[in-house]
Amino acid sequence: MDRVPITKEGYEALKKELEYIQKVERPKNIKAIEEARAHGDITENAEFEAAKDRQAFIEGKISELGYKLARADIIDPKSLPKDRAVFAASVLLENIDTGDNVKYQLVGPDEANIDKGRISVSSPLGKAILGKKPGDEIVLEAPGGKRYYELIEIL
Repeated sequence: MDRVPITKEGYEALKKELEYIQKVERPKNIKAIEEARAHGDITENAEFEAAKDRQAFIEGKISELGYKLARADIIDPKSLPKDRAVFAASVLLENIDTGDNVKYQLVGPDEANIDKGRISVSSPLGKAILGKKPGDEIVLEAPGGKRYYELIEIL
């Protein structure tokens, strides 16, 4: 089984989500199934069918989260080098064409969230940034053409 890098915060968030689903969502859905069953004939009971569909979704999500946690490899960013871009590093990039600066943290695929400035190390931009040092140029092959960045700083 391949190990997937994750920050401690990302691991804790997955664990918290799993606990919530197991302790809140699953019992709530079991109660909904019981209530729907109490209405009588389950062959034509839409509430029962919806609750059973929800149960399948919940069990699938529990399985998925358990799998992600089992293959997680927690990386402590403090133990990593600061002279180049590595997993869990925060980087400041300058778009060479526009002059705009953007800050990203390199994280595992399970914790990527572009709205929070967290990009996956397995994404095209994440792969292009890994191993770079301040001052290095980063070329990204994007669908709209090449984009050029400079790694300004490792934060």
